[in-house]
Amino acid sequence: MDGADDPTVGRIITSDACVQDGADWLVAHDPRFARAIDLCGQLPLRRKPEGFAELLSAIVSQQVSVASANAIWGRMVEAGLNTESAVAVASEDELRSAGLSRQKIRYAHALAQARIDYDALRSQPDAEVIKILTQVSGIGTWTAEIYAMFSLGRADVFAHGDLALQEGARVLLDLPDRPKPAEMRRIAEAWSPWRSVAARVLWAYYRVAKDREGIR
Repeated sequence: MDGADDPTVGRIITSDACVQDGADWLVAHDPRFARAIDLCGQLPLRRKPEGFAELLSAIVSQQVSVASANAIWGRMVEAGLNTESAVAVASEDELRSAGLSRQKIRYAHALAQARIDYDALRSQPDAEVIKILTQVSGIGTWTAEIYAMFSLGRADVFAHGDLALQEGARVLLDLPDRPKPAEMRRIAEAWSPWRSVAARVLWAYYRVAKDREGIR
């Protein structure tokens, strides 16, 4: 169901058409987005499943390259360590052999033990989703925002601390320095109610400008 008229959760991105609606709005409000989209082509939908595995995958992605995260996640899936029940009983050695650091092993166990009601998150406003998720050790604001954007499809969430988004914004907006999170938050306010689509543009633009992926 499209959440465009839902006063609690706002618009939900469910299709390429939703992304295009957001892109059209951004171009109309800031022509610099037109230049980026022309270079990048069609923006990805980037919808992902909901639930434990997606949050665990996001933890795996923290502070490592996209290539490293993909490799580690592949080993975890192959070992069957991508479900709440499996991770809850997995030993440190099992998780370490898949490539998790000691810190991320602790985070993975904390997530498995949190027993989050993933279905209930669908009806929570963005701020409450982020509040609930960040109560779990190892899930910071970035991870919660990524989950809200891609698993819940929220249209007006932005990962202000994401380095690729900051660098993409620096290049696109011709800023002298990469904006820090507080400045990035201020800049992104102008892109509401389509901040999640603005993020898709900036990740795509970063890939073109830097010839490397900024997000899995």
